[in-house]
Amino acid sequence: MPRLTKRVLDQAIVPTTHDITLMDSDVHDFGCRIWPSGRKAFFVRYRTLEGHRRRYPLGVYGIVTVDQARPQARSILAAVARGEDPAGTRQALRTAPTVADLAQRYVTEHAETKKKPGSLRPDRYNLRLHILPALGTILVQAVTREDVGALHHAMRRTPGAANRCLALCSKMFALAEQWGWRPPGSNPTRGLACYRERKRQRFLSREDLQRLGRVLAIAEREQTEMPSVVACIRLLLLTGCRLSEVLTLQWAALDVVRGIARLEDSKSGPRDVYLPPAAVALLQALPRVSPWVLPGKRHGKPLSNPHRPWYRLCAQAGLTDVRLHDLWHTYGTLAGELKVYPQVVQAVLGHQHLVTTEGYMHTASDPVQQAVVQVGAEMAHILGLG
Repeated sequence: MPRLTKRVLDQAIVPTTHDITLMDSDVHDFGCRIWPSGRKAFFVRYRTLEGHRRRYPLGVYGIVTVDQARPQARSILAAVARGEDPAGTRQALRTAPTVADLAQRYVTEHAETKKKPGSLRPDRYNLRLHILPALGTILVQAVTREDVGALHHAMRRTPGAANRCLALCSKMFALAEQWGWRPPGSNPTRGLACYRERKRQRFLSREDLQRLGRVLAIAEREQTEMPSVVACIRLLLLTGCRLSEVLTLQWAALDVVRGIARLEDSKSGPRDVYLPPAAVALLQALPRVSPWVLPGKRHGKPLSNPHRPWYRLCAQAGLTDVRLHDLWHTYGTLAGELKVYPQVVQAVLGHQHLVTTEGYMHTASDPVQQAVVQVGAEMAHILGLG
């Protein structure tokens, strides 16, 4: 058993049928494997404390020299003497989950089962556009505070989006600890501060609403937009519902006679929504061509993306920087102008907290129903709906 040197390896006879192994006389269990193809690779072999045989690769001869491989072999054997298992650790790292794996498990096992579709969509968006491009290939156990901080800093020009990504990372790595993918208390987002955000306060004035009402009337008359889109915007303004609640509304959930819509899966849980007379009239005029109140272009599917036509209508009405969600704020603002109690406004808008009107629900003196009728009538008047 010779000492492995460059000359020994260069002069070694290449086998013709099966590979052979040359062991080093200097470092025990350090050797070089030679294949019939002529390929030669260094390795060190050892046995773990549990008795498992291991072979740790040290590189291909020609890329790694024997003088480089021998110190590596000594280092590996020293680690084995300390009770370590370098080959097992290496294999564990190769199969260890990456942030991309964590994101997939987060979506399938947490978000899809515990979050509503409207909350899941921005998670998917932030993962695809921001988090995975920056962190996706890094092992979950190897992500540091500096890694997440660099992502957060890179998004500093959009502080709101940066903070949403930071919050999403925080939740994902908390689950990683729960799933045993990181040690307890090692969340890399800990200690990272959110950027200060300027709270957005945007709602439409009465003049804005009047211009929008005229544009909607023209779009309805000339059929430049889908009837579902026009009805969607009007329902948002007349009812104070969220966009997701209107888009998922089905005819089976409506009691037009009583003027009530049953929302089974609203943001604040199942709840009844009172419909003002203008909204009831609007619904009665809609054709029932689908189970969905607002059918989309695809047969049997609801309206799914009214944002593009919304921005076209805004441009025609001279409205800038207005989201569909701002119609929800507009409803609340008009209710405030009409001196509706804040607690009642919150009940109408479907807030989870500070709803103090439960004792009146479904009675003639229900202040929520009275507010719905009052605000709905004023909104219909402003929009020019009669």
